[in-house]
Amino acid sequence: MATENAAKEQSGASTIKINRSGRYKLIVKRYRRNKLAMVGMVVFLVLLIAVFAAPLYIDYSNAITQNIVDAFQAPNSEHIFGTDQFGRDLFARIIYGGRISLGAGLATVAIAFVGGVVMGGVAGYFGGKTDAIIMRVCDMLMSIPGTMLAMAIVAALGAGLDKLLVSLAIVKIPGSARTVRAAIMNYRNSEFTEAARCYGTSNIRLIFKHLLPNIMGPLIVTTFMELGTIILCIAAMGYLGIGVQAPTPEWGSIISENQTNLRYYPYLGLIPGCFIMISVLSLNFIGDGLRDALDPKMKN
Repeated sequence: MATENAAKEQSGASTIKINRSGRYKLIVKRYRRNKLAMVGMVVFLVLLIAVFAAPLYIDYSNAITQNIVDAFQAPNSEHIFGTDQFGRDLFARIIYGGRISLGAGLATVAIAFVGGVVMGGVAGYFGGKTDAIIMRVCDMLMSIPGTMLAMAIVAALGAGLDKLLVSLAIVKIPGSARTVRAAIMNYRNSEFTEAARCYGTSNIRLIFKHLLPNIMGPLIVTTFMELGTIILCIAAMGYLGIGVQAPTPEWGSIISENQTNLRYYPYLGLIPGCFIMISVLSLNFIGDGLRDALDPKMKN
């Protein structure tokens, strides 16, 4: 009898694995049909490789070393994006600035993802006073415009990349927590949840092993969409001078440093602005593609 039960459990586990594998293949198939989403993914991957592999093909000193003799050179064979008012290579500054903009964005999304999963999971599963307290904190944070709240936190903590990450994470965690909470509440009284409880599954295991995998779809889509807004927020704070401090390059600060010269040297603002636009647009395309691919109402 025990052997039969073990065989049935093994067979059931194999069936679940096959079903999950088929579901993942279907999601990939749906995603690949979306041409804009594929273009967005390729463009964003190229950007990531270009900025994080920068030390392999360009020296960081080119981005920060001043050489007034070479100031305001138009794009040419030696400086493909030209030089700024201090003679620094604009291509090097944009590539290394992308490491800040994209790296800080990815780090912020990761922190917000983990924080949102923990807070939203606990609030949605346990409900009651726990839910009320967590959601009221989230409501207070969300009642303040995100960029203004991040600016206030940076102003209180001081400038620096670490402070920037903390401020943006605090701004973005409430949105992730609300998304997770809403999804958890839809599943917490479902049949598979009740079955897991009957087997004595602990609350923590139930949340992270059984409930969380069922809400990853909307959470992933929200995460990619938020990454674009975070990159814009980092650029805005850099432009205002309260983000990463000079001489460290960052896309928003590059535009700010050259704003007085844009009339005569428009490439100093257009090129970093295009990189911001391309990165955010590619992330929006990826998010749209994932939303369609993960939608169960979509045709195969």
